[in-house]
Amino acid sequence: MNARRRIDITPAIIGAALRVHRQLGPGLLESAYEACLSYELEHDGFQVDRQRPVPVIYKEVKLNCGFRADLVVNNCVVVEVKCKDAIHPVDHAQLLSHLRLLHLPIGLLINFHVALLREGIRRLVNDYREPEEEVEHNEVYG
Repeated sequence: MNARRRIDITPAIIGAALRVHRQLGPGLLESAYEACLSYELEHDGFQVDRQRPVPVIYKEVKLNCGFRADLVVNNCVVVEVKCKDAIHPVDHAQLLSHLRLLHLPIGLLINFHVALLREGIRRLVNDYREPEEEVEHNEVYG
């Protein structure tokens, strides 16, 4: 593998989310799950930015429109935390927009308002491509 290899950290993020869901269950506010997931990820050694501003660049002007990504992990994965009855297409569109505007390749949409968390996880990939990179899957599930 070449030196530009990128490790897929989404399994480790999902593992941390599973630990949070096992401990808390469904029914809390998004902010509680976001804080707990951030804590778990930092405890696991990841760098986590909470509520990172997502600027819009329009005609070479940077506009701060109030968009925020819930979590950005290791500056490569956007995590949007939800706590609602159902995920809607607008939730997918929001995450894809954040990925595009932040120029990041992978995002996780995690809905904690489910009995089994695996039913509330969606992994989305931006059109981002780096053909010379190889992705190594990290087998950490927590």
